[in-house]
Amino acid sequence: MAGPDRRRTNRRVVYETLRRRVLTLDLPPGSALSENELAAALGVSRTPVRESLILLAEEGLVQVFPQVGSFVSRVDPDRVADAQFIREAVELAALDDLPADLDPGLVADLRGNLARQREPGIDVEEFFALDEAFHHGLLHLSSHGRAWSTVVSAKGHLDRARRLGLEASSPAVFADQHEKIFEAVLDHDLTRARSTMRHHLRAVFEDIEQIRERSPELFASNTQAVPVRRNVVVWE
Repeated sequence: MAGPDRRRTNRRVVYETLRRRVLTLDLPPGSALSENELAAALGVSRTPVRESLILLAEEGLVQVFPQVGSFVSRVDPDRVADAQFIREAVELAALDDLPADLDPGLVADLRGNLARQREPGIDVEEFFALDEAFHHGLLHLSSHGRAWSTVVSAKGHLDRARRLGLEASSPAVFADQHEKIFEAVLDHDLTRARSTMRHHLRAVFEDIEQIRERSPELFASNTQAVPVRRNVVVWE
């Protein structure tokens, strides 16, 4: 029989795996989630799957309907806005604490990151990882790198909206914005850095409205009905 440590490890691995699949849209908004199928695919019992779905439900990434089943939640614009508020508050405040002498190692890392963002043929997930590392790196410049975990825990719906935005537009647009932010930071132009960062972080809302018009089934609405489970993976 597996001991407590093994069970906790299984639950953590299953949770992180399912969370990643939800955030990367491998499990799209509205997908039906079968505990049996997920357990078989992951090679675990139903218990860690059920426990992981409960944790994801607490984050608003999964919805559980008694007598019906569990589903990946649709992207909630209100949760996107809340996460955006938290992220903007943290990242703009961090710019205020940039030191006069920037850490040369961190600056070099950020330059390398920006160069990789320009590599031809980069896919959405590669760019998304570099985007995350860039923003985390800026927080490190201000000695607030530990705050990133707080931002990450709040932005599940925002991350899905951002991925949908990346799929609908060229990563080069966001790479250009990153370059402008970094230039302002290197110039110690706090006003320009804050303005450019605010514009960059809010750009997702322009994309999200276009995506919402094109694919309304991916988004939650105030009149969302309880889904009916069929032999398909998307809510009716």
